Amino acid sequence: ISTGLAVAGVIVIARSIRITKFQAASEIPVRFIEGNVSLRGKVRSITERGIEVEHVPIYLPIISPNKQDYYASTSPLLVHLAGVELTPEGKTWLQKNLVPPQTVWLKLISQEDDMLHCLVYCMNEELLRLSLARRAPIAGLPPGSPLYWRLHRRLHRAEVKAEKKGQGLWKKEGLWERAAKALKDNPLLRLMGRIFRRTRTDLETSQKLEKCEYKTGNSGSNFLLLSFVRQEVSTLHSSCTCLRCWCRLIS
Repeated sequence: ISTGLAVAGVIVIARSIRITKFQAASEIPVRFIEGNVSLRGKVRSITERGIEVEHVPIYLPIISPNKQDYYASTSPLLVHLAGVELTPEGKTWLQKNLVPPQTVWLKLISQEDDMLHCLVYCMNEELLRLSLARRAPIAGLPPGSPLYWRLHRRLHRAEVKAEKKGQGLWKKEGLWERAAKALKDNPLLRLMGRIFRRTRTDLETSQKLEKCEYKTGNSGSNFLLLSFVRQEVSTLHSSCTCLRCWCRLIS
């Protein structure tokens, strides 16, 4: 009897898949998601939230009042790549490789509100292999379930291969890049740069004043020189004070 019921259930599911057009995640029976049923669909668009896919039944029901009415409503399903977090480059790649009205197969994994978490025609693993995405928790599945661990192993293998290649998301900085970044972020070097720029600006200003004094015959050169020296001493004193404070902080 149990075998007969199981066979009957499979027949009912298969028939529902073939003749029913789903237009929202809430319309998909729970048994479809629990059985990880595969649905066929056509890509409508790639959005910030996920992939919009129009479900396409395998064939129309034999008794249909109007086939055009059957296809008139085309509300798409919102699909998220299960266990994957896309990078900006990954979204761009997806937009180039999933072009409407391309046909795709969706393996149902779980449902979360109006979103379906699916495996989309091996796209999940392909994005990981190309270093265009990183693994993410698989929403809607208990961490200890067999399906969760099967998907986890598949996605983990793809990510490990990408990480070993060191490309894209996993590209490591070279020695010179790391050294340049460290020097750029060094507080002492930034302070010295500010002192140098200030000193150069003050010297240029002093030279311009001396030229003006020479042309006009003004006898206040000693006063200008004294003012400049006082300003430089004040600047140097402030810089040394900042440097001592910084040294105390890092010691």
